[in-house]
Amino acid sequence: MKISGQFNVNMQPQDLSFAGQHGQQLARMALDKSYQGDLSGSSSGEMLSAVSTTPGSAGYVAIEQVTGTLMGRSGSFVLQHYGVMNRGDSHLTLTVVPDSGTDELTGLTGQMDIRIEDGQHYYDFEYELG
Repeated sequence: MKISGQFNVNMQPQDLSFAGQHGQQLARMALDKSYQGDLSGSSSGEMLSAVSTTPGSAGYVAIEQVTGTLMGRSGSFVLQHYGVMNRGDSHLTLTVVPDSGTDELTGLTGQMDIRIEDGQHYYDFEYELG
């Protein structure tokens, strides 16, 4: 199955246990999202990011737990994020953590893509429920 929809995200800076050095900007953020569409619900998570001194180069990792309904099935699952920007060329992977699906989402696997168009966030989610 492949679905698409919108989401809103609120990011709040958090304290880091260490600081970037030599011009590297490190950050830790709390994530709160609300999803609309065939995936409807909310999520909470945490992100770590690094922005290098080279324009357009950065990386981030994040974990978020999504709770809600997916095509009418209720439960929760965890997404693992891995993003890299290499001088403006970006690669982003969001993967459902194996065996993280609960309730009617038990057995969920898949990948999610994120798009930002005119300031609005969109998701494209390709998944299977086994």
